Amino acid sequence: MSKQNTDTDVAFISALAELLNKNDLTELSVKREYGEDDSLEVRVVKQANVVTVAAAPAATVSYAPAPSAAPAAAAAPAAPEDPAQHPGAVTSPMVGTVYLAAEPGASPFVTVGAQVSEGQTVLIIEAMKTMNHIPAPRAGTVKRILVEDGHPVEYGAPLMIIE
Repeated sequence: MSKQNTDTDVAFISALAELLNKNDLTELSVKREYGEDDSLEVRVVKQANVVTVAAAPAATVSYAPAPSAAPAAAAAPAAPEDPAQHPGAVTSPMVGTVYLAAEPGASPFVTVGAQVSEGQTVLIIEAMKTMNHIPAPRAGTVKRILVEDGHPVEYGAPLMIIE
């Protein structure tokens, strides 16, 4: 592979990482063919505000989040516990888009401080054009809502805390 191909590949990988962040994606995989025995496979994965880029055969490049994110994190009080590990965490059973209300403009299913009963719908996750009602796994009080209306969620991501 020539020096020109290497420079082009670096620019290509950087563009993929930028595309990932710009479109709020979590993963991209691309295979670029140069000839019969010359290709580049790139997988870009976003995890916890860090984008990791892996290019075959063994090159790995990491892109840190924008510097503007660091002061905001420093200003916020440190939260040593991971919401997903909280015993009252309600986690996402699927990948999709979360909705806190039945339709735009409607009041939300639950709010912080609301009492919920076991089986009560607390939010909806849209997956493949299907609206899936997510029930409260237990009765209790909604302590925190960890997701925003209309945003994507991953499998196992914490959605809210019910105690």
